[in-house]
Amino acid sequence: MTINAQIDKNLIIPVKDAKWWKEAVVYQIYPRSFKDSDGDGVGDLKGIISKLDYIKSLGIDAVWLNPIYTSPNDDNGYDISNYREIMKDFGTMEDFDVLLKEMHKRKIKLIMDLVVNHSSDEHDWFKQSRSSRDNPYRDYYHWWPAEKGKPPYRWSFFDVNSEAWKYDAKTDSYYLHYFSQKQPDLNWENPKLREEVYDIMRFWLDKGIDGFRMDAFQFASKDTTWPELPKGYEKDIIKYYGVGPHLHEYLQEMNKKVFSKYDIMTVAEGAGSSPADALQFVDPDRKELDIAYHFESVDIGKHVLDFGLVKYKKIFSRYDNAFKDKGWLAIFLANHDQPRMVSKFGNDTPKFREISSKMLSTFILTMRGTPFYYNGDELGMVNIRFDSIEDYQDVDTRNKYIGLKNKNGDLEGFLEGQKQTSRENGRTPFQWNTTKNAGFTSGTPWLKVNQNFKTVNAEEQEKDPKSVLNYFRKLVQVRKEIPALIYGKYTLLDENNSAVYAYTRELNNKKILVLLNFTNKKATYNLNFKLGKHEVILDNYEDCNKVKSNSLRPYEAMIIHFD
Repeated sequence: MTINAQIDKNLIIPVKDAKWWKEAVVYQIYPRSFKDSDGDGVGDLKGIISKLDYIKSLGIDAVWLNPIYTSPNDDNGYDISNYREIMKDFGTMEDFDVLLKEMHKRKIKLIMDLVVNHSSDEHDWFKQSRSSRDNPYRDYYHWWPAEKGKPPYRWSFFDVNSEAWKYDAKTDSYYLHYFSQKQPDLNWENPKLREEVYDIMRFWLDKGIDGFRMDAFQFASKDTTWPELPKGYEKDIIKYYGVGPHLHEYLQEMNKKVFSKYDIMTVAEGAGSSPADALQFVDPDRKELDIAYHFESVDIGKHVLDFGLVKYKKIFSRYDNAFKDKGWLAIFLANHDQPRMVSKFGNDTPKFREISSKMLSTFILTMRGTPFYYNGDELGMVNIRFDSIEDYQDVDTRNKYIGLKNKNGDLEGFLEGQKQTSRENGRTPFQWNTTKNAGFTSGTPWLKVNQNFKTVNAEEQEKDPKSVLNYFRKLVQVRKEIPALIYGKYTLLDENNSAVYAYTRELNNKKILVLLNFTNKKATYNLNFKLGKHEVILDNYEDCNKVKSNSLRPYEAMIIHFD
């Protein structure tokens, strides 16, 4: 692999407070869509095992695996009915043991997605809980007796009518579900429930996994006096739902009883509604979690240029400033709950798809924080843009469609919007090669394959040294070889430039300049200092060793070492 400049050995500096999870590049695998080994149309653990050499070749250090536990799949595995079993679609516990062993053999760590804000309504705890008011499991969930009248309104993310309380006739009561009706919220105020969850964590950690991403955990603690939501709550739901009264107590208890006993990485998915909130989750002095995975950087509407690059830069700069002395962030532009990275932040037209994909990857791999990189983005996979509601499997899109239909809303307009914003865009099967179904399955895929797989696939990109895939590999190598890109101070340059994101990373007087053009036009920038002796370590056009002007070509990205 040739990088424009040989890495200066003086850039490789020992760092205090180094942690493996700060230096790791995390690759997210959505198992349902990654690789199917048995022809049933659903990706599985054996499929992942068969692709471990590919995963290792990326240079990544850890895999975050979306939920693989037993589930009725109302929300694609985020509704868990047994936390100690593998979903049959994905394989068996034996398959899991092989996967973990083979990953560790390749020095790849495994991070599991743990969903314990809610369970499935088919979990035995909930079956017991709903059976009678005096059942020992009753208080594992939140119930409101109907004789007290209708419970105080709570909004639901996935419910057709946005109602988070569901009436259950068996015990003449309502149960709480912030997500779908089949995802009742667990009652973290109950110490018995907390101990059950800690036992589940130990079960997986004792198997040898390397950490957890705590899904939706910011919602776990509720104010059980159920105060009325203020007018306009829906504009900032995290402010009223996130970081409940005892959340940090529970996290500290969890850390003391479980996490502190293992050398693992723990991630807070969702971390309040501000940098100060997020820091509370991962301030090492508080002994809670390790990495804050906040959503401000993806909650920007349809496209970053509609949102405004100047405003976008302020999000990252605000968070970096709050975390400059302690705590640690996740850096990401895509995941299973988002459309494709290049469709939302770059340009997925044939002319600019590759170059803008490379630019966005450069951004993720050169910011301060642990990069979380979503499977398929290393190929520049794009939004599929379904035309019909029948193509969607996602509970979120389908329930919103039904709710809109019930109100005689604009269904055509809704579907048009979903072509750009639906998370189903990011869930289409991985594009391995040019064979049937992009080599994902020999059967009928659970979700349609994007028909551009003949030109966008891993096999073709392996052959091309200048492909999006091979550029990603170079980026990972560059990050690993330059500690300034991991631990270095971040300084924003040319703040009000609406086309170029420019910043420096600096560690022990070693300086790196990163230049990123977020537009499809030539763009100029102003550094406010003279760039003297320098060397281009990597640029996504792969034809430049020196900076010759203060302009960048469309979607150009440059990583520069300077004195």
